Amino acid sequence: MLEIAEFIAPTPTPVWRLARQAGVDLAVGGLPPADLLEGEEPWDLGPLTRMKARYEAAGFKLVVIEARPPLNKAKRGLPGRDEEIETVCRLLTHMGALGIPVWCYEWMTDFNWVRTDLARPSRGGSVVTAFNAADVPPEPTEFGTISEETLWETLAYFLKKVLPVAEKAGVKLAMHPDDPPLSPIRGVGRIMRSVENFQRLIDLDPSPMNGITLCQGNFTLMTDDLPAVIRQFGKKIFFVHFRDVRGTPSSFEETWHDAGKTDMLACMKAYRDIGFDGVLRPDHVPTVEGDSNDDAGYSAFGRLYAIGYIRGLHQAVYAS
Repeated sequence: MLEIAEFIAPTPTPVWRLARQAGVDLAVGGLPPADLLEGEEPWDLGPLTRMKARYEAAGFKLVVIEARPPLNKAKRGLPGRDEEIETVCRLLTHMGALGIPVWCYEWMTDFNWVRTDLARPSRGGSVVTAFNAADVPPEPTEFGTISEETLWETLAYFLKKVLPVAEKAGVKLAMHPDDPPLSPIRGVGRIMRSVENFQRLIDLDPSPMNGITLCQGNFTLMTDDLPAVIRQFGKKIFFVHFRDVRGTPSSFEETWHDAGKTDMLACMKAYRDIGFDGVLRPDHVPTVEGDSNDDAGYSAFGRLYAIGYIRGLHQAVYAS
């Protein structure tokens, strides 16, 4: 059965207590921070073991790692890519040894998710993040342009190297969509931006460890029928980001979980119907009265609303 998790940064914050108070004991974590390294690398067994123990001491079970070693050389096919890929293999091997079953990764080159407004006014004076392609600088990044086909080639090379390691370790690779699902941005191709391209990803390698992070905020910009897409990918969905937006890939804003374009109840029913047995976490919440927008999309109080909303949907759907 689907279970509710939360992103819990590896360094304790008030969110650790708030999440437990809201009844969440499954953690989606990052990589070990500096205070846990003790002269080692974040993907080494020692730091990962200490990080897992830190979560467990606070009452959490670590079920997903949603952070990546440096991979830009691997994505661009540059010298040094094999060394970067080797760090991923070490990470997967050690995750398997520690029983951490899912690694969320992405194939966005040079930069990750992009927003052009981090404080768009929303309901009742809350603020959300937003994107408008017209406000993105046109100049390529310092690394220059790169085509979508090159990214497909480097992704295939990467998967050929890491999926056998993931299979041996028993760790699932869950590809996150490009955010926004738009290409190109600043001359940089973006390939994980359509339902068809995610099917191409699945078809690249038949490994049972090759799958998807179903980030609803991105996927709902790719389709007008998100529940049907959930059913299409079925068991290839390894991890879920539960959020919503309003707009188009070139111009959109985040929304409260109950105020976007998506039928969230229908999505929850779709996860039930496909027998999804992984974890779902809220993502990109509004910043509300009394909270800080320093980490836009990840304020503490907005998460409490999201957890409660998701728990209500979950109980309604699974009770029936």
